[in-house]
Amino acid sequence: MINKVKASLSEKVLLIFLILLIVVTFGSYFLLKDKCLFVKNVDPNKISFTNTENIAIMNVECGNVIIELDPITSPNSVQRFKTLIKNGSYDGSTFYRVIKNTLIQAGDIEYGNINDLNYTKIGTGKSGLGLLKSELSDEFQFKKGSIAFARKDDFDTEDSQFFITLKDIPIYQGEYTPLGKVIYGMDALEKIKSGNKSSYVLRPDYINYLKLLD
Repeated sequence: MINKVKASLSEKVLLIFLILLIVVTFGSYFLLKDKCLFVKNVDPNKISFTNTENIAIMNVECGNVIIELDPITSPNSVQRFKTLIKNGSYDGSTFYRVIKNTLIQAGDIEYGNINDLNYTKIGTGKSGLGLLKSELSDEFQFKKGSIAFARKDDFDTEDSQFFITLKDIPIYQGEYTPLGKVIYGMDALEKIKSGNKSSYVLRPDYINYLKLLD
């Protein structure tokens, strides 16, 4: 006859500890894998806007980003931005340049779309609408969430590419053409994949769609 061996108290405690450890390990894995878990998605239908004609909605992996455009400061640039939005030019545009906790950049229509990404030419693409003259402002402050047209080293070379600041960058004041500011959804932007050691982000995040509220 085989006698049953009862587990000691210490063995039971150890078993429970191992089970909890496995549960926590697997739980942490799935939590870390879902980078958008704690990002609150913004529903523009639940927000009352006073300036609806200058509101843009950018949808990214972690939710909606609401942008308020500033046509008073830079009328021609904002008009170009709106035209590209209406044309759907920014849909699928990758965040190919991301400086962690500093800024994200997208808008290369020619070489930076997720469906036709060209790493050898990205950042040099054109919209086909021609270059714009810089519309600089000494009044617009580049606070966290500011959005502006990117340019080459020279002024008057803005086209379609834009960046959004993830922190205050006062030295950009009077140096770049402002387009407006993010008023909701900064936490979604802060989850955008950043680069490692390469010049551009490999397998970058991208804009699902960018549209005007009206």
